[in-house]
Amino acid sequence: MSVPNERFWAQLPLGRDVTLLSHDANGLAALAKPAGVLSHPNEIGDEPRSLLTVRYALDGEFFDWTDADGANRRLWLLNRLDSATSGVILAAADPELATEIRAQFKRKQVRKIYYALVFGAPRQALEIWRDLLAVDKRGGKIRAATSAGHVPAESRMSVVRAGRKEPKVSLIRLEPRTGRSHQLRVQCAKRHLPIIGDQTYGDFSRNREFAKLAGTKRLFLHSLETHFDYTWREREWKFAAKAPLPDAFEKFL
Repeated sequence: MSVPNERFWAQLPLGRDVTLLSHDANGLAALAKPAGVLSHPNEIGDEPRSLLTVRYALDGEFFDWTDADGANRRLWLLNRLDSATSGVILAAADPELATEIRAQFKRKQVRKIYYALVFGAPRQALEIWRDLLAVDKRGGKIRAATSAGHVPAESRMSVVRAGRKEPKVSLIRLEPRTGRSHQLRVQCAKRHLPIIGDQTYGDFSRNREFAKLAGTKRLFLHSLETHFDYTWREREWKFAAKAPLPDAFEKFL
């Protein structure tokens, strides 16, 4: 399959406020997804509020559309973010490359860094969090817990900045070393550091108060940076992408 040209990238049917961060010579790309946008449509009618506003093949995990020139186009999704989470999300314009990068994720060779705004303050500036999670996936919904779990989850947490005014909040850096569903949200909640705006594992009363103050109900979790090395067609490549931290994260520090 030939590598798409600049016209392909310029004409991507991007969703609301989605931006193309970068792409490399092999067709690997990074996009910035805003909070509230779906990584992909889950059912008919979801396309307008998805990463790309076109049909998505769940079995093949790719977007499919016809461009302005009448050519059939596809873009393979490589990872996902919860709708409420913003930041870096990866895609590939080549199915074989998509398979290779997905394998990188499974081998835990992709480094991802998140920023979260949480209520409270960590006890230490740097901590390694290790937990056993119970993950339940039923009816299209995911729930995770740290009680009666057997799925290992590990993250590295460091404090970026602690707020000095009320409400007491902290900006923390999270680097998951495992990729479990809702891992960061559950691990923060367990340590009494609920992520602001988390409607599932968070502090609901404080969320309501903060939403009035901030004027937004968003989940304050952002995939800031993704980077890794990969081998493709007998060459070594480096890939890195960074999605700027939304201004709202630092407004209350």
